[in-house]
Amino acid sequence: MSIAAMTAVLLIAALHALILAMEMFLWTTPRVRAVFGTTPELADATRVMAGNQGLYNGFLAAGLVWGAVAPDPVGFQASVFFLVCVAVAGLYGAATANRRIVLVQTVPALVALALVWAAH
Repeated sequence: MSIAAMTAVLLIAALHALILAMEMFLWTTPRVRAVFGTTPELADATRVMAGNQGLYNGFLAAGLVWGAVAPDPVGFQASVFFLVCVAVAGLYGAATANRRIVLVQTVPALVALALVWAAH
């Protein structure tokens, strides 16, 4: 995998590790509530659900790190699989929660996917 592709994959992994932290540990803080547009009451009521979502984002991050560091063909295959998962999750989030998720999640995943594919 090229340095550009590996860097892109690791940046997407870092993004999902950040989302894990926000959803699992920081969900009810004022800063994270502002990011997700929730009230204190809604954040408190959805804390457990957000933690569950955060855990899944952690799995995406772990899979992306695995893809970035594993030798080919496994590294390529894992990177493609997890980047597609991120892109699809972003599309679903944009359709059901907030359209800007496409810009935060789907577009970067597709750019990284193109870099991974080009490096292969």
